[in-house]
Amino acid sequence: MRSEWFDSWFDSPYYHILYKSHDDTEARQFIDRLLQILALSANARILDLACGKGRHARYLTEKGFDVTGLDISSSNIAFARQFENDRLAFYQHDMRLPFRINYFDTILNIFTSFGYFDSDEDHIKTLVNVCLGLKTNGIFLLDFFNANWVKQNLIKHEVKSLDGIEFNLYKTIRGERIYKRVEFMIGDKKFMFRERVRLFNLSDFQMMYKRAGLNILEQFGDYDLSHFNPEHSRRLILIGQKP
Repeated sequence: MRSEWFDSWFDSPYYHILYKSHDDTEARQFIDRLLQILALSANARILDLACGKGRHARYLTEKGFDVTGLDISSSNIAFARQFENDRLAFYQHDMRLPFRINYFDTILNIFTSFGYFDSDEDHIKTLVNVCLGLKTNGIFLLDFFNANWVKQNLIKHEVKSLDGIEFNLYKTIRGERIYKRVEFMIGDKKFMFRERVRLFNLSDFQMMYKRAGLNILEQFGDYDLSHFNPEHSRRLILIGQKP
């Protein structure tokens, strides 16, 4: 099987340095807002799909929920497993494959952890697996960027200096995808990683959710759960449900 762009990048320590601004404080604030609108039962089972190092999953467990975290990165899961307990477990897993059936009350997919695959059928397959994993009336939250806002506000080149590393970020849009090239030096060695994400808009998600057997209940435009505006919102956060 050929390598995909996220295989090495997500396992790299530099990925976590570049995105370090998305920290535990941000995660906790977002989760607190979500819990106010989701009104989950005290014994709810939650799946954090594409959990990274588990910052959201850990906080949800502190809130008293039974939480499972899945991620394709072996290094992320190795790190997260140090926090496991009787109500928190982590597994390495590809979201294109089923995990548990009719098991979870809620599934979360946070911080643009969708749209990575070359085939749209793989994205639909992922949503089908989400539907399979949910109990009847289970809730699915997907946090994606607003493709319209991304297109209108694209910064083609920027530099970020973090932990003594100067990251050069180059972005371009070709067809229905946004491409990012990440370049930096460590000593005399040059590193380069690529990201590639599908520019799904709301109508795309409406079509895919319908095919997967999910209903869209609500749409939000940012982590403060403000109303979604197709032109001005930075995020597209969808609350879906398995009927």
